[in-house]
Amino acid sequence: MRNMIASLLLLFPVVTLLPRDVCAETAIDQEFSSTQENSNDFLNALPQEAVPLIITASFALRDINFVDDEAETFDFTGVLKFSWHDPRQAFDPADAGIKEKLYIGNFQFNEVFTGWWPQAVLVNESGMYDKHGVLLRILPNGTLTLIEKVNATAKTDLDLRRYPFDTQRLEAVFEVLGFDRNEVVLQTSSDTEVEVLHPDEGFRMPQWHLSGITATVADRKFSISGDETVRSTFVIRIDLQRKSLFILRLIVLPIIIIVMLSWSVFWMEKASLGDRINISFIGILTVVAFQMVIGEILPRISYFTLMNALLNVSFFTMCATVIINLRVSSLDRQGKSAEGDELDRRCRWMFPLTYFGLILVFVVGSHLLPPLE
Repeated sequence: MRNMIASLLLLFPVVTLLPRDVCAETAIDQEFSSTQENSNDFLNALPQEAVPLIITASFALRDINFVDDEAETFDFTGVLKFSWHDPRQAFDPADAGIKEKLYIGNFQFNEVFTGWWPQAVLVNESGMYDKHGVLLRILPNGTLTLIEKVNATAKTDLDLRRYPFDTQRLEAVFEVLGFDRNEVVLQTSSDTEVEVLHPDEGFRMPQWHLSGITATVADRKFSISGDETVRSTFVIRIDLQRKSLFILRLIVLPIIIIVMLSWSVFWMEKASLGDRINISFIGILTVVAFQMVIGEILPRISYFTLMNALLNVSFFTMCATVIINLRVSSLDRQGKSAEGDELDRRCRWMFPLTYFGLILVFVVGSHLLPPLE
């Protein structure tokens, strides 16, 4: 019993000292954290040495996943890079023992790095803007480079008047959130105003041919709570040309063949009015079905497209065959068979000439149209 009491008395100082040590260590940590936070508070502010702050932006296109004609949006993947100078982040490589500081991944960038950085946003975002990776590099002279992989959906205005022989310019507009042009100015990495970019070597996109990619900077007016400000934006322009073979073999070629087959009524007997009318109406219903298919592919736009012109010309051409059939039948009942035969013979060359002539006029005219505003 005495040994047990002695053991408890020996442990009592340790038990009493343990909470004090823990409390002291916690207080020291809190004081150090508070001192560190106070010393780094100024790093979160915009660098004031150069106002406005110049940020060099560049972009590397990896892929265009999809272009939605109906919604007038496109999905793209690329790497966005911002570079700027902040002398507060400068360090001595000899003291630090490294030639470059790296913050890799979301945890290191969000939790470890303490300093100002530009938060890029997509102005014409349409439902998705994901960042799959981040890398921040800091050089000894205080030059910072932020690299982010972006996967986003952007809204764009499509000019479909020449569809399916159209060319499109897709735009992705980036800006630094919360800072106007008096505070932050974006510029391209090239000396010229427009920088020509090169896509990834593995870039492949079905139904489209990539004509070129350029990057430029522009000012955008922004109004909030009645106050209008001007912000600097970084604009990626992607020029695409549609590969029209898919639409040609799916819709255009079948429509032309059906219209040509409908002209067979001009070689049929005048007495078989029912058969002639049936052929014409079958062609009309087929064109109406193709119009419904095109209506699901293209957006509900107010202007006229080249595909609409083809379908409408085909529709009215086959409607005209119904009128000719009725006229020929009427002449036959009146005993004017010779006039009916003559009308059929004229239609055999007038219909093809008029039909293909109108198509040619629309095709040539579509390439002479000014850009859509």
